[in-house]
Amino acid sequence: MSARLAHRFFLAALLVTGALTMSPVSAQQGTPSLKRGEALLTRNCARCHAIGTAGRSPHPAAPPFRTLARKYPIDGLQEALGEGLSVGHPDMPEFVFEPDDIASILAYLKSIQER
Repeated sequence: MSARLAHRFFLAALLVTGALTMSPVSAQQGTPSLKRGEALLTRNCARCHAIGTAGRSPHPAAPPFRTLARKYPIDGLQEALGEGLSVGHPDMPEFVFEPDDIASILAYLKSIQER
């Protein structure tokens, strides 16, 4: 077996092992807190985004969080929140959250989506 092929097998094994040992955030942690999720978004995001069920975003290019499900599956934001959320409006800072925080943020976001 060539060194290149062995390297590819090694990388594939690492990826599979990592995928098998990872569990969803909600299973790793306790019950997410809507209040905690709201508080985290208020502290980190409210200067640009409308984070509640009504109101306009202070930053014109920042979408209200209650409309995020129109463009993104809310659960799909889990990885971005954990690895560094840096996309959005051009002057948006990068945020990285801990697993407990992510579960609470996602629970809160789900609770405010327009139906």
